[in-house]
Amino acid sequence: MRNIRLLLLAVLILAIPAASFAQFGVSVMIAPPALPIYTQPMLPAAGYLWTPGYWSYGDEGYFWVPGTWVEPPTAGLLWTPGYWGWGGNAFAWNEGYWGAQIGFYGGVNYGFGYGGIGYGGGYWNNGAFYYNRSVNNVNVTNIHNVYNKTVINNTAMNHVSYNGGKGGISARPTAAEETAAHERHTAPTETQTQHVHAASTNHALLASVNHGRPAVAATSKPGELTGRGLVAAKRAGAPYRTTESKAAENKAAATRSKENRASENKAAATRSKENKAAENKATATRSKENKVAENKASTTRSKENKAVENKAAATRSNENKEAKPKVARAPTEYSKEPAPHAQPASRRVTTAHAQPAPRPVKEAPKAEEHPRQ
Repeated sequence: MRNIRLLLLAVLILAIPAASFAQFGVSVMIAPPALPIYTQPMLPAAGYLWTPGYWSYGDEGYFWVPGTWVEPPTAGLLWTPGYWGWGGNAFAWNEGYWGAQIGFYGGVNYGFGYGGIGYGGGYWNNGAFYYNRSVNNVNVTNIHNVYNKTVINNTAMNHVSYNGGKGGISARPTAAEETAAHERHTAPTETQTQHVHAASTNHALLASVNHGRPAVAATSKPGELTGRGLVAAKRAGAPYRTTESKAAENKAAATRSKENRASENKAAATRSKENKAAENKATATRSKENKVAENKASTTRSKENKAVENKAAATRSNENKEAKPKVARAPTEYSKEPAPHAQPASRRVTTAHAQPAPRPVKEAPKAEEHPRQ
């Protein structure tokens, strides 16, 4: 539904002059009900400005946002009400705003100074607001900045709540309003936003419930939808069309059905996602366990193989070591050369003090002496 609204909004932007619709909100196919007839509550204090009531749109169709007195963001600013405008395919809501001048608000006759063009309810003077008693409910005992001036409505006296389309107001912006549309604007205040939210949560303010005649048509201050200072509508601005109620009910039912379906789909998707995550986790765990087991088995086999190889190598080394001396001590029978390391036994060496006694030397026989002749 949001996408459809955005699409319709894009069409409206192309179809409607920029000066007419400067700020867009929600867009719908059904025209809003007529403005209810009600009186204005008493001004609560000096400095408050009137913001007229209007029909807004929510999940269950149109609901009434009561008119109320609001403190402006700053002195010197005036309130330009929002309005519904037909763009050829749907109605688009143009948000209201604060500005130095009153801009175009669709030519809708909201009453209480907002007769369709401009504002006749008062003006700012040196930081103080002066109220026109002819259109405002003011207690002159407490409020002294007042004056009287008759306000003439520039549009036919009716309670149509939208511009353009079948049965809508045909007003177009003036040169002054177009200029105002391009000036600096300030968005609705926080209290105004809270006021709209409070109205959206009040079931009695639905058009399908009150048939265009809300029990709370206006309040003295924003957000106060119960207690004192409330004003009920005297009557609906026009006979309420039940088709609008039926359409709102159908839309509400379709919305709830869509939300339920979306919730079920989300729950199913969540369960599917959780199951898939659990399966992936289980698969990953098994894969990890298998990999660990395989790595452990591989490590064990490698360790066992290495131990066997080391043992075999050690056995061969020991056997080789034991075989080598046997070969050295047992040379072959036919070898003439002595086996290595089998050196002949050395002769006994007598000590120096054990020499054999020298043999006696016989003296040579003396030569016979011959007598001298």
